[in-house]
Amino acid sequence: MRATFVREPQTKAALAGFLQRASRLSMGPVCRRFEKSFAGFQARREAALFNSGASANLALLQALRNLGRLKAGDAIGFSAVTWSTNVMPIIQMGMIPVPIDCSPATLNVMSDNIRKRLRQVRLKALFLTNALGFTGDLPAIRSLARSHGLLLLEDNCESLGTILPEGRAGNFGLASTFSFFVGHHMSTIEGGMVCTDDAELSEMLRIVRANGWDRQLTPAQVRRRRREHHVDRFQAKYTFYDLAFNQRPTEITGFLGLQQLRGLAARCLRRQANYLAVERIIRINPDFLPLERSHLKLLSSFCFPVLCRNSRLRGRYLARLERAGVEVRPIIAGNIQRQPFYAKYVRARYPLPGADFIHDCGFYCGNYPDLRPNDIEAIRLCLTQ
Repeated sequence: MRATFVREPQTKAALAGFLQRASRLSMGPVCRRFEKSFAGFQARREAALFNSGASANLALLQALRNLGRLKAGDAIGFSAVTWSTNVMPIIQMGMIPVPIDCSPATLNVMSDNIRKRLRQVRLKALFLTNALGFTGDLPAIRSLARSHGLLLLEDNCESLGTILPEGRAGNFGLASTFSFFVGHHMSTIEGGMVCTDDAELSEMLRIVRANGWDRQLTPAQVRRRRREHHVDRFQAKYTFYDLAFNQRPTEITGFLGLQQLRGLAARCLRRQANYLAVERIIRINPDFLPLERSHLKLLSSFCFPVLCRNSRLRGRYLARLERAGVEVRPIIAGNIQRQPFYAKYVRARYPLPGADFIHDCGFYCGNYPDLRPNDIEAIRLCLTQ
């Protein structure tokens, strides 16, 4: 990765000008404009901006608990190959994390994986990660969730811009979360978002984000809450309606978000083109297992994920890439059951052969819109048998 931002010199210059002109830097109208613009891009009615993607995950579960849609002791199914802060909020909310295995063919939970787990455990919700630009069979998962009365939540932090014939990744459940950390599809340095079509959830997210008070609600929402709780105008300044955090972004986050949202669709296409160039080598090298993407209309590739046929081969290709100066990473956190924090707080264990295979045999290197042809060729050469 060469830069924090797309068009970095121009973005930094624009940010310097904004800092000089802005009358306030705490969350305000610029953040609201970014929320509205991002909701438009994602084709969702509501978007709530947070100071990080991790905060978005935590706030989403807290908001659902505040609304009584989830409670302590509920079993929440989650993708076994995921990021730490998808699972930690489940534990922190006093809910029961239940890992669902992932298919090596897609890196994601598939509907068959969920059916298998449902035969063993009664779940209340699914919090699934759309991993590395790919997804599972989300239309089938949505139908399955509806038939079993499950809340479906998507972490779409790594698949912003990915499109299926049935719609955008992140739009198949009640709500979805996004991250704008450095290196993601768009960067605000730190930042995150929750998108939903549910007005009640959107209102509660804004309460959870800001200490439990009503300062970011609409005038109509403010009047209703104050009337319901018999709060006068003066006392409302420090009235707190529900359990909450301070997860507010700043106007800097909102400004950078508006800047980076420009041209995002074109950059997602560029990411796909980069991936397809590398995929051609992966498909002809018998050391690798190609990933399935036929169910995707547009693959907004987060990176170049590679699955080797065994761990010995992975060691060989990792060494080759590292010698060439190409940074490589594990496939997210691998099988989350093998993480220290999980072993400390969760006793139950499930066989997860797909997640284990991905953990032991997978790796990825970064995919960015500003990669040059010689960068991609260097990766291709490293992946050639």
